[in-house]
Amino acid sequence: MDLAFRIDTREEHVNVKDELLLDILMPQSDGAAPDEKKILEEALDHPIAAERLEDIVHPGEKVVIVTSDNTRPIPSYKVLPPVLKRLEQAGIKKEDIQIIFGRGSHRRQTPSEQAALVGQDIYDTITCSDSDTGHTYHYGETKAGTPVDIDERIHEADRVICLGNVEYHYFAGFSGGAKAIMPGCSTRAAIEKNHRFMVKEDAHAGKLKGNPVREDLEEAAAMVHVDFIVNVVLNTKKQIVYAAAGDLTQAHRDACRHLVDLYAMPIEQQADIVIVSQGGAPKDRNLYQTQKALDNTKYAVKQGGTVIVCGSCREGFGEAHFENFMRTYKDPDEMIQALYDHFVLGAHKAAAIAMVEKRAEIYLVSDLPDETVNATFLKPFHSLQDAYDAAQQKYDRHGTVIAMPYGGSTLPQLRKEKK
Repeated sequence: MDLAFRIDTREEHVNVKDELLLDILMPQSDGAAPDEKKILEEALDHPIAAERLEDIVHPGEKVVIVTSDNTRPIPSYKVLPPVLKRLEQAGIKKEDIQIIFGRGSHRRQTPSEQAALVGQDIYDTITCSDSDTGHTYHYGETKAGTPVDIDERIHEADRVICLGNVEYHYFAGFSGGAKAIMPGCSTRAAIEKNHRFMVKEDAHAGKLKGNPVREDLEEAAAMVHVDFIVNVVLNTKKQIVYAAAGDLTQAHRDACRHLVDLYAMPIEQQADIVIVSQGGAPKDRNLYQTQKALDNTKYAVKQGGTVIVCGSCREGFGEAHFENFMRTYKDPDEMIQALYDHFVLGAHKAAAIAMVEKRAEIYLVSDLPDETVNATFLKPFHSLQDAYDAAQQKYDRHGTVIAMPYGGSTLPQLRKEKK
């Protein structure tokens, strides 16, 4: 069977014998193109555990809208228009609205990148800027000791609205919800305090209750007081198939339940070889982001197996501390121990890759130079077919295969584990 995987904006193909292919883990069929405007309007008309947005805000109030930077796939240019329309109907002037891109620890964006996220018309008429961790307001600390230091413009606003997309997150359970505030608009020190809990057993994809990372960040966001959220679930074509609006936590949970229906993937057995990608741009622009697809493979691959991860990584490693750890430690156990001894934001993703490497050998099909990949414990390839052929040699050409074309979004679960 010919299988296709997205790398950046292109496709890579690999031929796998039918008798070796155990599963192709794909979200439920996208079907007909969704009516995205209707989906958004219905969510805004029927908010969860909250009043309608137009009944919350009042003329003369200052409104901050937090949305994601360009490392996240939320189509802000689709979600913002109905939100802005309702604010306008409620008497909010455009000059009283700010759009903040919650970039967390990511690099600053260029003006053209910001405009592409929201659309040129909105960019030209509404003040848009990246989150600023140089000017923050201290709300206090969480019970776990995480400092709640947030972009001060959020504190100064009368109303705060957060936008986001919901997908699986490898240690916060799911993206979306409170993550717009923590880590989206938080300081690096605060993010490091929160993310140090990723080494805990209950910090994993698909888990909310009892997840120390999720509970800590939601406690932090509750101190900020978010008035309203709009969270969307996307299909593989990046189209909006579901939206939940309203309360910070309850609307987020509603979107999570819908995501599970689409993306939780039961499997009968684990495979010798797992082939995975993030689904192409923008999620595979660097190795730092491509890691998210890799992490879910540990639920699908046998101990001692092989993972082939596809991602352009055309921007390189994507984060300085991450690159330093990937280049410094050739032994996964040493890397994990180093992070445990001294948590460093950015390096945590290198440790997450190391956790997968402890289970399976990792081949990377990317646009990175061989010498760059060889400086890590990953094995470089530029052709998916070449990587697959090399992997099959380890199993006398009889290695079983699971394909995950949208690895960051699909969560494999052994049938006996599915609840």
